[in-house]
Amino acid sequence: MAELWDGPIVDAHQHFWDPSINHHPWLTPEARVDFRYGDYSAIKRRYFPDDYFRDAGTHRVVQTVYVETEWDPSDPIGETRFTQQLAARYGVPNAVVAQAWLDHPEAIALLAEQASYRAVRSVRHKPGGPQTPQEAGRVRSLMSNEHWRRSYAALEGLGLHFDLQTPWWNLGEAERLARDFPGTWLILNHAGLPSDRSEQGLKAWHRAMARLARWPNVAVKISGLGQPGKAWRAEDNAWIVRQVIELFGSQRAMFASNFPVDSLCGSFDSIFSGFKQLVADLPRADQQRLFHSNAQQLYRCEPGADARPEPEPARSET
Repeated sequence: MAELWDGPIVDAHQHFWDPSINHHPWLTPEARVDFRYGDYSAIKRRYFPDDYFRDAGTHRVVQTVYVETEWDPSDPIGETRFTQQLAARYGVPNAVVAQAWLDHPEAIALLAEQASYRAVRSVRHKPGGPQTPQEAGRVRSLMSNEHWRRSYAALEGLGLHFDLQTPWWNLGEAERLARDFPGTWLILNHAGLPSDRSEQGLKAWHRAMARLARWPNVAVKISGLGQPGKAWRAEDNAWIVRQVIELFGSQRAMFASNFPVDSLCGSFDSIFSGFKQLVADLPRADQQRLFHSNAQQLYRCEPGADARPEPEPARSET
């Protein structure tokens, strides 16, 4: 009998920021990057835990995993300190995916410094590379760069995972990382970005995901499934969600909001109610892993968010 998940949630991928006081090159008023959801000006604003929990509404988010926000790359530790301040004040985030550009000359020293912070569990560096499936193989991403890979090799000894955000056509390079560094968890962000919803595009995405799923040190976040100019609907994402769970199993997949970014295509309620609807027929133990325990255990979430933070008083705009 189908039963909607009503238990606690660990949001495996979300962001906080205040572009007015911390520099994010892509969030400046004049910035216009080529963003997969199109116009993103609506999120160029302060987004703190009180805003997040207001969006989460009645969904029982008890812990969150903060993922780096393309903060000023000259000050990656500044972002980590910022997350510490938030956690001390609000009780979230409970784990941090920090910024670390692995091709930087001093990347290994930076990784060691990031690992020294209590809540840092993983790092992320988007590796770039081919912009279309047709370029894959002819153009390589940073995942094939030797210096980048030497930095990646240091992760295991520091107890760090790696969060990978790259489109599905680069997953052949990700497979080599999983194979060559079996002691490091590779956590694929946003389900491999299946943006091409044509039959051919989805088949190619599925083949790439199936190959990556063979490696036991790979997990995946089910998030970031919005489509530009289209409201988020469960029925539009049903096949993708169920295929990810079928390929990786309920033990290596987890749901995430990607808020506030995915607020551009849907409310928190529409997205998480949709996730709950799409897996309501699964055993409760599987739902518990997808919504809660996989993220909590993989990221070793710190305690501190058993109760929601009190909203801040209204701030004057003058």
